[in-house]
Amino acid sequence: MEASFYKGNREKLYEMLPEGSLLAVFSGKEIIKTNDEYYPFFADRNFVYLTGLECREAILLAGKDYNGWIYEALYILPPDAHAERWTGVRIKPAEAEEISGVTDIRSTDSFRADFRRMAMSGNYRRIYLDFFKLNDKELDRQSHVFMHYVHENYPYILFGNADPFLRKLRLIKQPCEIEALRIGEKITGEGIIAMMKASRPGMNVHQYKAEFDRAIHEYAPYIYGFPPIISAGQDNFIIHNYAYTGVAQDGDMILNDVGVNWDHMITDVSRGWPCNGHFSYRQKILYECALATSDYMFSIIKPGLRMDAVDSTIKRYNAELLKDAGVLDDVKNIRKYMWHGGAHHIGFDVHDVVETPEFIAPGMVFCIDVGIYHEEWGIGFRVEDNCLVTEDGCENLSACIPRTVEDIEAVMNN
Repeated sequence: MEASFYKGNREKLYEMLPEGSLLAVFSGKEIIKTNDEYYPFFADRNFVYLTGLECREAILLAGKDYNGWIYEALYILPPDAHAERWTGVRIKPAEAEEISGVTDIRSTDSFRADFRRMAMSGNYRRIYLDFFKLNDKELDRQSHVFMHYVHENYPYILFGNADPFLRKLRLIKQPCEIEALRIGEKITGEGIIAMMKASRPGMNVHQYKAEFDRAIHEYAPYIYGFPPIISAGQDNFIIHNYAYTGVAQDGDMILNDVGVNWDHMITDVSRGWPCNGHFSYRQKILYECALATSDYMFSIIKPGLRMDAVDSTIKRYNAELLKDAGVLDDVKNIRKYMWHGGAHHIGFDVHDVVETPEFIAPGMVFCIDVGIYHEEWGIGFRVEDNCLVTEDGCENLSACIPRTVEDIEAVMNN
């Protein structure tokens, strides 16, 4: 992404803010793991969406006064030769400006003083922070910690939630985001094909992951969109299985749900295949029901369709196919074999934090995810593709990754 993308995102957000508003968005801090070891840092996605920066402890501070004048500054950690010797070189002001397009780059040491000046100026009545939490059991993020600081020291400042504004902005993907997804789909496909080609009975699940890693890390060192989900046989009935244990037995299906992060955009693709390279009769029945359901969805999705109809249609259509195949006794019992939803948006997050739309519109990108889990037969897998909504229909962005029985068997046996 170019700096103009992030600058444009900020400008759209500023337009949504009422006059007399401040905005503070935090990149986040490292979380301690044990003693002096920290978990790998993962920057707040809204901060990245507005700045393009992945550095820790950075802050975007903006103000929109009663005349509509916009002030913005970006705060980054100051140079520290000793700390950088241990944990790596910190981003420099010129680099931060080039990436983000913010021209006023300051040290985090000056953030509190600058905020105090703005809070006491009389030009701002409210501060907007990102108050997103998945549930009330989550740890406070920096926005919540800062909220307590503001409440204690500047009680006359009111609070507003920036999260709904950012959700609305992130819903419709821009051309550069779609282009990044296209590249990510290609890389994701290479990782999946590498696993297919290497697959064999007796192969350890961690060896499948090693094949995926080898293929995608040809492109970048830190490219996971999320921890790969790869499993075999009975372990496929754990929907999010990150153990990488077990051995693929002859006749097992391999389940994988994987994606890469390319230029901040995350793909999410699932394929299932028989570890021996040949679908059994039962595997083929279930797989072709899932694939036909997916193909049907790509044939009907277009602007104006209700978003909540995607998931319900996937379940209804697949239920009818499974019943016709003699697998399901009654379409009302589809939840016996379909355990999770069939659609979620992707983007800067793999389950993108966007405004839930009532109707589908051009520029949205979401997954078509058809999972079938038949415990009695020992067969579990999902077929998941990434759907880009166009002006008059949709496009399967991950269609290049083998998805038919014939194509999968051809890849695995040639």
